Amino acid sequence: MPTPPAAFDRGVTLFNAGHWWEAHEAWEALWLPARGDERAFYQALILLAAALHKRWHHGSLTHRNYHKAQRYLQTLPDEYRGVNLRQLSADVWTALHDPERHPRIPLS
Repeated sequence: MPTPPAAFDRGVTLFNAGHWWEAHEAWEALWLPARGDERAFYQALILLAAALHKRWHHGSLTHRNYHKAQRYLQTLPDEYRGVNLRQLSADVWTALHDPERHPRIPLS
């Protein structure tokens, strides 16, 4: 299923602005009908955004969401739909331990 550019881009814009919950919500609309790798891709992005959102509120949920995202990321290539997933994962991990860091979606 092709990604609707406007919906995906809206999620990226929100994520890059630090509006992680809103990015999560934007991608959820794409995740619901998706299947296969596409579904894993959106699920991983949603969980990474949720981990960042929860880092301010619920410490243990932060790492749980991050590690759940890793299970989906392991099924995908390092780059998927123009997103460098390995770099994104590393940047989110760093940000979870340093509140001054705000990861961005690295598009190839």
